[in-house]
Amino acid sequence: MARNTLAGKGTGKSKSAKYYAKNSEARKKKQAYDKKYHSTPERKKYRAELNTKNRKAKTYGNKDGKDMSHTKKGKLVKEKQSKNRARNRGRK
Repeated sequence: MARNTLAGKGTGKSKSAKYYAKNSEARKKKQAYDKKYHSTPERKKYRAELNTKNRKAKTYGNKDGKDMSHTKKGKLVKEKQSKNRARNRGRK
């Protein structure tokens, strides 16, 4: 699978990114947890649903910078990736 050219451009300036960059044991523990969490059937189904909707909206893999985003009412709409992925990530 080809690498996502839109991902991984930042150097990680958040407190947690700096923490995990300095603490390899904590980073390994987090990576193990994330691997287990994202391999659950619920997460796989969630990702598959969004990928399907992205393909139907013709925004999957074309580098247009758009994602399908869940609204508060549960509807899926197109939204800039940066806005969609920045929401609810614990920043003050």
